[in-house]
Formats: sequence, structure tokens, C-alpha cells
Amino acid sequence: MRATRRAVLAGAGAALLASASGSAAGEVLWKRIPATGERIPAVGIGSWITFNVGGDPALRAECRAVMAAFFQAGGGIVDSSPMYGSSQEVIGDALAKLNRPPGLFSADKVWTRSPAGPAQIAETTRRWGVQRFDLLQVHNLIDWERNLDILAAMKEAGRLRYIGVTTSHGRRHDELEAVMRRRPPDFVQLTYNVVDREVEGRLLPLAFERGIAVICNRPFQRGRLPDRLAAHPMPGWAQEIGVSTWPQYLLKFILSHPAVTAAIPATRRVDHLRENKSSAFGPMPDPAMRRRMAEHVRDL
Repeated sequence: MRATRRAVLAGAGAALLASASGSAAGEVLWKRIPATGERIPAVGIGSWITFNVGGDPALRAECRAVMAAFFQAGGGIVDSSPMYGSSQEVIGDALAKLNRPPGLFSADKVWTRSPAGPAQIAETTRRWGVQRFDLLQVHNLIDWERNLDILAAMKEAGRLRYIGVTTSHGRRHDELEAVMRRRPPDFVQLTYNVVDREVEGRLLPLAFERGIAVICNRPFQRGRLPDRLAAHPMPGWAQEIGVSTWPQYLLKFILSHPAVTAAIPATRRVDHLRENKSSAFGPMPDPAMRRRMAEHVRDL
């Protein structure tokens, strides 16, 4: 089903969200990948900074414990990149020591210019220890046309399930929009949270119209949002959507947008991972509640 931007932005979001996710009180939120209808958990995990721990055995154990808790809670997207230092190797080590538990949706990136892409992808695959990735993305749109050619060929050969492009910079939104219009990938990854909302104007409606899955990075503004909000009490009306902590509040705002497929908060703490995962339970905000949530944070 396709919808106009006006329908998404004017209030059809609540009905679309209910039909797409099947979420209700007491149920965990999964979202559908538009290209295939496959369902995945709405809360994944990122690895930027947090999993870049080198060979430190204690810190690797922390990462492994987080991943174990992640899979116990249903798993989903685990996202990394060649630019994230040792994160890929830390993920691969954890997967091996956890006996490769079910529930992994493996997502990584190509972050180089052609013709170096295939070699980098091969090294990434070795580090993870996977036979093939669920999703490979062109990181920050680097050499995106030629790298998308590489990924499309891999997908055609059955060596890759989905392809995507990413950006974490607002200044690249025009270029990302051009890619989405000229050559729609299966996924886009971009920055979206209750404060950084520029993508609501063009990119999220366009993704919805074109059937492109959306992964949201930086849901907590690298931790700044929860830190700032911690000084303020949770509004009583947040109980209506089953929210008792600010991270839950922030994630439910993101996940309730009908164009969003998943958010990937990063952490090296098991308690934070469980808190993040808990945001996918219970009722989701409708458009009126989303406006209230955004206005409340704006006014604090």
C-alpha cells in the first residue's frame, strides 16, 4: 500500500502504524521491511564507539553480555561499519562465543571508494564470521553509485539480502533524497530523534511512499538527550503509553513514526540494553501524543 505525504503527515500515521506493526498493550513491536514484508524487531543495537574496545578482555566481556541480553530479548539489527575501529571484530568474537544465537539481522557498511569495495566487504565478512549479511549499506553515501552497483550485484547473486545507504549528517539530506528518488534502496539509515526532526519534512514521507525501510541512528544524540532530560521528572501522561524512563520515551517517539523500521541505540551496559528493548512493548504514541511528546521536550 502506498500513501501520499499529506496522508502520512496529516494523521493517517496512527492507523498505518497499527496495521504495519500489530503492536498493542503487552505485545512487543516488530516492523515490516517494505521490500519483502519480512518482520524484524523495532529496537536493534548500534556499535559506534561503544564496541570499539580493542582487545581489552573485560570490555569485550561487557559487549558480549550486552549481545547475549539482546538476543535473549528477541535480537534484531546489529549494525556496524569498517570505520568503527575494532567494533566488527568485537561483534564477531561475541557471536562466536555465544554460539551464534538465533535472531541476528546482520547489518554493516561499505566505507571506501571503488574499486576497493569488494575487498573491504570481504574483510568485514571475515571479522563478523557470517556467511552472508542481511544488509550492507553505503556508508555516508561514499561513492554511492558504484558501491550500490557492487551491492546490487551481490544481492542478485544471492550473496546479500538487502542493500542500503546511510548518512548521519544533515548536510547530506539533499543527496540522500536524490538517491531515494533515482535509485531507491531497500533501506536508508539516517539520524532521527525527538529533537533532530528535519527528516520528518521530506525523507521519512518519501521513504514511506517509495517502500524504503528506515533505520534511525543517534536516537539519544550520543547520550546527550537522556543526560539532559534526567534532571526533569517524567510527565504523568507518559503512563498512557507505558513509559516510565526517558530512554523509553525517546525511543517510543521514534518507533511510532509509520515510516520508521528500527532504531539502533548503542550501549555497553546490559541494564541500558534491557531498558531500550522495553520501549518496544505496549501501546505506541498516536500522532497527537507524538506532538505532545516533542513539544514537552522542546519546552524543557
